[in-house]
Amino acid sequence: MRRLLLASLWVFLFVALRAAAGADAWTTAPASHPARLAAAELLAAAVAAQQTPQAAARTLGLQGILLNIGKLLLAWAFFAAVLWLVKRLLDAAAAFIQRWFAGLAEKKSARGLVALMIERVMMLALLLARIGAGVLILVWLSVLVTYSFSLFPATEGISVSLLAALWTALKDAVEGFVRYLPRGLFVVVVCGMAYYGLQIARIFFRAVERGDLHLRQFHPETAGITYQLVRVAVIVLVLIIVFPYLPGSHTEAFRGVSIFLGVVISLGSSSAVSNMMAGVVLAYMRPFRVGDRVKIADTVGDVVARGLLMTRLRTIKNVEVTIPNAAILGAQILDYSTLAQSQGLILHTSVTIGYDAPWRRVHELLVQAALATPGILREPPPFVLQTSLNDSHVSYEINAYTDRPNDMVQIYSDLHANIQDQFNAAGVEILSPAWHALRDGNETAIPEPDRPVQTPPRAFRVRRLDDAGPRP
Repeated sequence: MRRLLLASLWVFLFVALRAAAGADAWTTAPASHPARLAAAELLAAAVAAQQTPQAAARTLGLQGILLNIGKLLLAWAFFAAVLWLVKRLLDAAAAFIQRWFAGLAEKKSARGLVALMIERVMMLALLLARIGAGVLILVWLSVLVTYSFSLFPATEGISVSLLAALWTALKDAVEGFVRYLPRGLFVVVVCGMAYYGLQIARIFFRAVERGDLHLRQFHPETAGITYQLVRVAVIVLVLIIVFPYLPGSHTEAFRGVSIFLGVVISLGSSSAVSNMMAGVVLAYMRPFRVGDRVKIADTVGDVVARGLLMTRLRTIKNVEVTIPNAAILGAQILDYSTLAQSQGLILHTSVTIGYDAPWRRVHELLVQAALATPGILREPPPFVLQTSLNDSHVSYEINAYTDRPNDMVQIYSDLHANIQDQFNAAGVEILSPAWHALRDGNETAIPEPDRPVQTPPRAFRVRRLDDAGPRP
């Protein structure tokens, strides 16, 4: 029974191979078709082997069985050794091919397109070597399986039928390949032209991006996104062209799968498409570059990566934030780095000082604190603005230029520390006093150097409640 199950398994494998080669040809073939004859022979051999197990056992004694088992183990051990040897030879051949092509590229001083062609030819040679090794191993394996079945009388018929089935399947596969060769050659030519065309386009756009090639139509920052759009367009065009030439493209199953995938992509890619379109718009608007310090909505950080779907920022707390491009396109974008190198970025902070401090002295102290801060430029010089005159104090704003926008947080911290040091050394208090003036008994709040000459203010006359004396 086990032999019959084994034979049935081989029949199932053979039928699967035939279905892969062409299910229509199998179902519509006449009874004299080679494939059906081979399957019938395989079943007949299995049934014969099942019907005469005692005869097979009588023709092969215990010693013969043990001898054949030894031959079987030796054959498979030899096959394993051949696999190891083929792998070593393949590695050696790959290393030799790489060295030879590397020497050729160095000898020719290959650059650009020539280097690319040499690299592709080297990859083709490596692929051919691997294909040759794979074909050799498959042929050896098929022969070994046939030999293994032929060692025992109970499976000898299966080995002959298996070899015939493999030969028939191989012949049908070769015939199908030959019939498909003109259509397949067209597909290969179109795909090859598209592939190498994209390689040439990649070299061109990379040269533009690096600044090696200057074109008025392309900005270096838009070269990468332009190449991505060109690649997508070429791939879609190639799929449209080669689709009718693909095997099975006219079957209902293929069309059903295509429609299903189209519906799934359409329903699940709405947000992805909106982010992609926003990424294209942002790429050509160029509101910021990689490495810039920006503020997008409420997030402040350095741009570390930008793509078609999203943009990544690294904040000052070393947190990486991923923002969809659609959200960026609809938000306010502040770029602190665009003009920092050419005109300088103005950093500003405010401080409130009472009216009793001379404003010119306050201006001087603020400018000195700014000039003592690392990262602040001396040219253009810092300047102070009085932003408001409040009820009891004045708001001063120190403005200073820097060319290091990525260090603005540390510069602000150093500036605040220097303002405190300068004001403390000058004896000027940094406070916002709240005055409740009783003008009859308080001094004026005008700075002392600017006060007019006047007599001391009259003090309030205070008397005790138990004083019974007459009131003035």
